[in-house]
Amino acid sequence: MILQQSLLARWLVFFEKIKVGHVEAGLRTNDKWAPWPEEVFRRMTDVVADYHFAPTHQARKALLNENISGSNIHVTGNTVVDALLEISERNTQVENETLQKVIEGDRRLVLLTAHRRESFGAPLVDIFSAVRSLADEHPDIEIVYPVHPNPNVLIPAKESLSNHPRIHLTEPLNYVDLVRAIEAADLILTDSGGIQEEAPTFGTPVLILREVTERTEGVEAGTAYLVGTDPSRILMEGRRCLVERKSSTESPRNPYGDGQAGTRIADILLSNFLGCPRQTEDWVE
Repeated sequence: MILQQSLLARWLVFFEKIKVGHVEAGLRTNDKWAPWPEEVFRRMTDVVADYHFAPTHQARKALLNENISGSNIHVTGNTVVDALLEISERNTQVENETLQKVIEGDRRLVLLTAHRRESFGAPLVDIFSAVRSLADEHPDIEIVYPVHPNPNVLIPAKESLSNHPRIHLTEPLNYVDLVRAIEAADLILTDSGGIQEEAPTFGTPVLILREVTERTEGVEAGTAYLVGTDPSRILMEGRRCLVERKSSTESPRNPYGDGQAGTRIADILLSNFLGCPRQTEDWVE
């Protein structure tokens, strides 16, 4: 619904000849069916946008390849990193009791999020099979899975995972709790786009439960691993990450932003609309 409303708003302002700025411009898998429908919506938005706020230089290259003028593209980093850093600095308690108990407990936290349309059916069943095997093999972990209420997700999740003593199905987390979970986790398994951008801030390894990703910078930086939905691949990479995580204390630089994306975007808009001198430079990864 949010995507549909957003697309409608973009076309309405286009017909009114109001300038459009696109945050997260240039994210591409080059597969119109994955992620669906976001890939096509993003391309359509970039056709009508006047200001393209690309999160990374790779996103900028994608826009240039689509004949977007370089003068209209600004590499800002991603605003999701701004929000993440602001929340992580707050002294706010976790509201979800299950998550809080796991964080305070002796076992390591593994966070699972899986809800994408592309995963409905057999792919989700495969993911859940791998997750259950991972829990069986590693008695030192507890898995927290905030389950999307869509029946295509909720029903198979309950059937596959609800009776495991160390796999906890919870209501969707509020954003503060999600940030705490990302920070506390030793491993994240996700088909979400945003978590791929958030986790590198804390050095938390991510297994991407998708066949393609529009956020390849994390894969190239070694903070994320594209594993798809094959159970053997998920299990193999999950084992490796859990072993390596025990001995790793390094938090690599987040390739998606430094927490100043919003400041850069505001600066660019003030410069273009009011003629104010630029106070910031484009972000360098």
